Amino acid sequence: MSSQDRPVFPQRAVITGGMPYGNKNLHFGHIGGVFVPADFFARFLRDRIGAENVLFVSGTDCFGSPIMEGYRKKVADEGFEGSITDYVRANHDLQKEALDAYGISLDLFSGSGLEPAKDVHAELSSEIISRLYEQGHLKKLSTRQFYDVEVGQFLNGRQVIGRCPVRGCKSEKAYADECSEGHQFDPQELIAPVSQLSGTKPELRPVDNWYFDLPNFRGSLEELMGVWDDDPQVRSIVTKTVRESLVDPAIFIQNDYREAFDAIESKLPAHRIVEPTGKQTSFQVVFEGWEERDQARGLLDEASIRFRTGKTLLPFRLTGNIEWGVPAPELEGTKDLTVWVWPESLWAPISFTQTALSLAEEGRYSSRDWKDWWCSDNASVYQFIGQDNIYFYCVAQPALWEALGWGLTQDRPVANYHILFMNKKASSSGAIKPPLAYELLDHYTAEQLRCHWLSLGLDQKAVSFAPKAFDTSVSHKDKKTGEEILVKDDPRVVDPALKESAFLTNIFNRLARSCFYGAANACEGHLPVAEPHAEVVAACKQAVLDYERCAHDFDAHGALAVVEDFARAENKRWGDASKAAKGDDVAYDQALADAFCALRTTCLLMHPAVPDGCELIAEYLKFDKNLFFSWEHAFEGPRELAAGLGETPEQHEIVELPPRFDFFKKHESQGR
Repeated sequence: MSSQDRPVFPQRAVITGGMPYGNKNLHFGHIGGVFVPADFFARFLRDRIGAENVLFVSGTDCFGSPIMEGYRKKVADEGFEGSITDYVRANHDLQKEALDAYGISLDLFSGSGLEPAKDVHAELSSEIISRLYEQGHLKKLSTRQFYDVEVGQFLNGRQVIGRCPVRGCKSEKAYADECSEGHQFDPQELIAPVSQLSGTKPELRPVDNWYFDLPNFRGSLEELMGVWDDDPQVRSIVTKTVRESLVDPAIFIQNDYREAFDAIESKLPAHRIVEPTGKQTSFQVVFEGWEERDQARGLLDEASIRFRTGKTLLPFRLTGNIEWGVPAPELEGTKDLTVWVWPESLWAPISFTQTALSLAEEGRYSSRDWKDWWCSDNASVYQFIGQDNIYFYCVAQPALWEALGWGLTQDRPVANYHILFMNKKASSSGAIKPPLAYELLDHYTAEQLRCHWLSLGLDQKAVSFAPKAFDTSVSHKDKKTGEEILVKDDPRVVDPALKESAFLTNIFNRLARSCFYGAANACEGHLPVAEPHAEVVAACKQAVLDYERCAHDFDAHGALAVVEDFARAENKRWGDASKAAKGDDVAYDQALADAFCALRTTCLLMHPAVPDGCELIAEYLKFDKNLFFSWEHAFEGPRELAAGLGETPEQHEIVELPPRFDFFKKHESQGR
């Protein structure tokens, strides 16, 4: 890549990480699948465009039925005596500790129901819903909500469980209006609902709520998908998933019910039939709108005709009837409603941005006006999410942003596939219990795991995380005793989680140590005098350009591969040159100059992935980290950086390393 082909970056950027629910600590998937990739990009952008131009925000999702249900169980099963706010705060603090332990460099990690963002978020929520109403984008709909007759109360979303009604979905864990795969549906569509409170089948009773007219934005979303198709930063899974909902409302009926359907077809609203082809076992009935489809569903139910619904755009619920939520504004006499957790979590990053800017010291950020970050042509928003949240962030959110008319931008949704655990989908609420993020740190360093997760290539497919320390599968049987030896106890089994660590603790560490020990022995503790070879300078420049392109495209796997290939080649160059230079001080100084140049580039490029070790190298090189990691100096080696400080190589002293010093350490459980 030439310098002319370099990617373009915004003047300002907001990076967001998906908000974890306030009912639990973080398991490894939260950290490895969302927060580490987001942190990698945030750190890269701070180096690339300046820390004053980057805001990285997230927070605990404090409201909604999962939190209410978790709190209820905590009180009932464990005798918890605190308030629901106390419960959420405790989980928020645990989440913050885990994020800090992995070096996630958030400018703000708050909570939608916790100070300092609580009041800001509530005010913004009220403003948004009122504006959508004034702009004519809200509908008051009377829908039916599950009611437990035995307990005598309405049930929140997580207090009802059944089977997903969406055609093709096999989820057996569907709640009132959303399944574990992220599909949306009306409560009355849920198959075999059961109350989590009493174990009985709940009734459906009418309630009034406010809905956003999402189907009205189908045309706008189709246009946006065309734009995203041409954007290399938007992954194909995003547009593919969104387009699954940009279709006419349809009902799928098994062929066995064709005669019964024909008998009532004349009663249905206007529709067309798509006949089955090949080995298809059902035919489609397609309607002009969701209301016509809902009317038809009632008629099919009356005729005892079984059916499944297809994906389509439905009105997006904005309010709910549960007590624990952000208060919704009173509209047309509707009182005591709260904002449904999903929509308010979409605009929570805006309230977090507002909060972060209000708390910042003067001069910390290039602007303290949140609109300069969210509504400006020279700013971009990068939202790191899991693939199961695409519907909310890439369907509902763009439509909401357009409806508000504030000029809000959602330039780049960064959707990762899931990290599997031992080749199976990991979920803290599922059968396969993944390790909590902090538990992994009993066996691995944070930087080892950061590199491993970044190298998994989650932009391409779901990948299994199989840390040997947690692998309880059987490796083999002992030939003498017949005892089963587990993988975690088998010294012959290589730990997949340490694959990338070998680069840190061997190649990168060796290159750094060689430079420092070499300078101590041959340069009297200062930088080498010689200028690096032209081919070394060219290799450094090419590595920077290749890495920059990968980072711009959110390809952390490719970016780290660029650095590793470069560092391995330069480490070999150093080994060959230093060996050939024995007894030749001039040649040895030249080899050291080449190695220092390569070390500076390796350190610059690895900084977003392993910041602590890289910043330690910069400290020992006696360069301010803001200077050393700024991409304004990306093509400058140590000589040029020293010259910028008014020093010759002989004048720029570096720190002498103790014997056997490691910039990147193994975990104590791994030995040396």
